[in-house]
Amino acid sequence: MPWWDKQTHADRRPLLVTRGRMKAAIRAHFEAQGFTEVECAILVPSPGNEAHLHAFETRLADPDGTGKPLYLHTSPEFAAKKLLAAGETRIFDFARVFRNRERGRLHAPEFTMLEWYRAGEDYEAVIGDALTLLRLAADTAGTAQMTWRERTCDPRAPADRISVAEAFTWFAGIDLMETLDDAGQGMRDALAVRARRAGIDVGDDDDWSDIFSKVLTARIEPRLGLERPVVLYDYPLCEAALARVSPRDPRLAERFELYVCGVELANGFGELTDPVQQRARFEAEMAKKQERYGLRYPLDEDLLAALAQMPPASGVALGFDRLVMLATGAPNIDMVLWVATF
Repeated sequence: MPWWDKQTHADRRPLLVTRGRMKAAIRAHFEAQGFTEVECAILVPSPGNEAHLHAFETRLADPDGTGKPLYLHTSPEFAAKKLLAAGETRIFDFARVFRNRERGRLHAPEFTMLEWYRAGEDYEAVIGDALTLLRLAADTAGTAQMTWRERTCDPRAPADRISVAEAFTWFAGIDLMETLDDAGQGMRDALAVRARRAGIDVGDDDDWSDIFSKVLTARIEPRLGLERPVVLYDYPLCEAALARVSPRDPRLAERFELYVCGVELANGFGELTDPVQQRARFEAEMAKKQERYGLRYPLDEDLLAALAQMPPASGVALGFDRLVMLATGAPNIDMVLWVATF
């Protein structure tokens, strides 16, 4: 039945009302912590520069009929970093964002991304924020356990912290660090051999990142966030285009993801503020996108200029719809969207 069918809407409405209460509780929590709510623009000159991130393109028409291409943003990140460069120190945004080629139980082409940033604070601070919001969501929804496809997680339990390398060793029997060179770039053949030994189907045209994702999806993610939340951290540098290098190991980056019931809920960084490094990473990502998909997105030159003025910072992108889904026990993301158009 369509989402606007009266009975369908009646079935979904309690979840949607809970969604509103969760948003209000999170907004109040951030404001109590001295954060300012911002509203980043949806139309942008660059939608992001990650190889496998796909945007919706449109066109700005000037009164004289000329114009230029613009995109619906895939994240408010670029605009938020410009606000940090402008002098903001603690900001959050319930942003409507758009991603093409994404549809499923956990994905919608239009969804709400909750992003927040702390200037002058490392990413341990935002990891703490993410875990606090998890508990707050459960308290607001009145749920003792979060659920997804018969998996359960206690959102109030202390989180396990597992490095990506540990996860590959424990759950796939792969020594991931042996597949990285000294600069943190993946050595494709080294990972392919180990992945095939672990029973992963590796295609001849799969690069290191493809194989990494296959192992992560098949062997690791389903094991994360069962019974208690998991913070997966210390990603390989080549899998963290916007994160700064880890001080513990130059092959790794300050990136983490939060998992609950095998679902990735949040993705956070110690933010890279070096414009030279960031440009090089963006260009490498766009070269990969051109090779794989036959297109590339422009670089946001204003962002690269702003990074030179941006203070050290940490930030997180959290899938708000997924948080609502897990807190209410909804079977799919459409159940917690007010209007499920697509």
